[in-house]
Amino acid sequence: MVDADRGSLFLVEGAAAGKKSLVSKFFDVHAGTPLLPCGSTENSSEVQVPWGKGIIGYVAEHGETVNIPDAYQDRRFNDEIDKLTGYKTKSLLCMPIRNSDGEIIGVAQAINKTPGGAPFSDDDEKVMQMYLPFCGIAISNAQLFAASRKEYDRSRALLEVVNDLFEEQTDLEKIVKKIMHRAQTLLKCERCSVLLLEDIESPVVKFTKSFELLSPKCSADTENSFKEGVEKSSSYSDWLINNSIAELVASTGLPVNISDAYQDPRFDAEADQIFGFHIRSVLCVPIWNSSHQIIGVAQVLNRLDGKPFDDADQRLFEAFVIFCGLGINNTIMYDQVKKSWAKQSVALDVLSYHATCSKAEVDKFKAANIPLVSELGIDDIHFDDFSLDVDAMITAALRMFMELGMVQKFKIDYETLCRWLLTVRKNYRMVLYHNWRHAFNVCQLMFAMLTTAGFQEILTEIEILALIVGCLCHDLDHRGTNNAFQAKSGSALAQLYGTSATLEHHHFNHAVMILQSEGHNIFANLSSKDYSDLMQLLKQSILATDLTLYFERRTEFFELVGKGGYDWNVKNHREIFRSMLMTACDLGAVTKPWEISRQAAELVTSEFFEQGDRERSELKLIPSAIFDRNRKDELPRLQLEWIDSICMPLYECLVKLNVKLKPMLDSVAKNRVLSVHFKRTLLQLAQR
Repeated sequence: MVDADRGSLFLVEGAAAGKKSLVSKFFDVHAGTPLLPCGSTENSSEVQVPWGKGIIGYVAEHGETVNIPDAYQDRRFNDEIDKLTGYKTKSLLCMPIRNSDGEIIGVAQAINKTPGGAPFSDDDEKVMQMYLPFCGIAISNAQLFAASRKEYDRSRALLEVVNDLFEEQTDLEKIVKKIMHRAQTLLKCERCSVLLLEDIESPVVKFTKSFELLSPKCSADTENSFKEGVEKSSSYSDWLINNSIAELVASTGLPVNISDAYQDPRFDAEADQIFGFHIRSVLCVPIWNSSHQIIGVAQVLNRLDGKPFDDADQRLFEAFVIFCGLGINNTIMYDQVKKSWAKQSVALDVLSYHATCSKAEVDKFKAANIPLVSELGIDDIHFDDFSLDVDAMITAALRMFMELGMVQKFKIDYETLCRWLLTVRKNYRMVLYHNWRHAFNVCQLMFAMLTTAGFQEILTEIEILALIVGCLCHDLDHRGTNNAFQAKSGSALAQLYGTSATLEHHHFNHAVMILQSEGHNIFANLSSKDYSDLMQLLKQSILATDLTLYFERRTEFFELVGKGGYDWNVKNHREIFRSMLMTACDLGAVTKPWEISRQAAELVTSEFFEQGDRERSELKLIPSAIFDRNRKDELPRLQLEWIDSICMPLYECLVKLNVKLKPMLDSVAKNRVLSVHFKRTLLQLAQR
């Protein structure tokens, strides 16, 4: 349109005034240039003109048209492009290109008017002035499309990053390598490194692990010299973890973007000489975990196109590193969990060895003659809780299993049963009351109630098995302190199970652990359904010994029995009944003859006093009356309240349900009378 021999197009790059420049891949377009010149490809060289320099820089800075008949006579003209192309510029018409907002986005240049080398005319200027606004629209649209395409590609790349990182969270080295590979792909850089902090809680920045990746797109010379430098130097790993720029980023939490490393005082130029790698630009950002703690830094060096990292690169890298932080943190946590699991596994293995019975003990009871029920007296509701020694209690428990037909019905291996009973005994601690003897006594009373009242005809065999096993296991690993103490002391048990039925959950889980130990599964021959049902019933039975649950459910039980509306075909009615049976057996010492009941009460009281002593010394609390040995004169009154509010209503209701249990209620009533008498005696003694 203007009869120019050649033309050039320069586009503005860089947002800030200090960073703007003019770049062209189309600086020598002529009649013989193909539609897609080699200059448009990514790998071709570019011509870059500083902002305000030369005629092109002047036009871009001032927005003026420049029409020169002889370029070499104008002091603003820079002949470097002529030298580069070998072409002689004479006349020159140069104009700015603006977008719809009036901003200069490029410069168009027409070179050498043809024919004859005359200068460009006023008409040529007018033609250019009319033509270039359309060029501005086209260029702006192309740039918007390219920017949106770039954002789309980057967003897609970030999604791929997320997929990569959360697909592999089991190996730290693998995930960091993926991170570095992705960083190089996203930012098109020569080198990437990740440095992880030794202690994220420490105010002193110290890196403990470093990872480095060189881009395969680096030139062969760069790659070889770098590898040779690393191999020759013994200090490369030390340099990585003592990188001053990385330390600055880790300590401040602020990214560092250096466009010219050698002009920055924070940069260690000596490292370049040692390792044979010339660093031009650096982008370093902190890596955060989900708790907003810095766990390391990620660093990229040298864009492949030779340009510094721009603001868009920094925003992308920071977004990318957010996902990296989550991935690294999850992997570290997974590693910690694995180590914790390994520690737990070892601990359980050790505990299992020390907490299980010996083969000699099993062989002894396996070969022993088991006395009959009548010889042991275990079918008596008024059985003497202190009549059997620890070994005799094992033989009596074996007799109960056999008498109830559970060994035959559920095909329980006899040796396994002996081993299981002995291990259960061994897993009760040597506390004053909640020990193996108490567990056996609760089981004995359950056996006596089942056989005396004929509950065997009402309950299923699975339910009976769950109740007997539940009684034997209901206080496993009891520590001699109650649920309230666990909560007040913030014990590991309270943290593990919460503050509701803390101990009861622990007793059940301990029972499961024993059952799962090798050679202890007495339920091994049950069908899958029976096993599942039994474990559910066992859990209900053990949790039922929490008095809080008893208070929650007893009103419904009392009302059902009082109205005569108990229906054994209703699942909920059966569950409540089993819960009440467990409580009745757990509190069963109060139903025994006075001397037995009093002896048990003394043991309970002593255990309570020990808890009170610990509350006073360890927790700095004043214990409630029942736990306070300094208020032991209040015990008779508390004992009466215990019988009247908790025990008596339960046994009265059970007798309404089955009159054969009346001897239990009679004993409770007698013990109440004797407690009153005992209280009066204590008062008289105190007065004397």
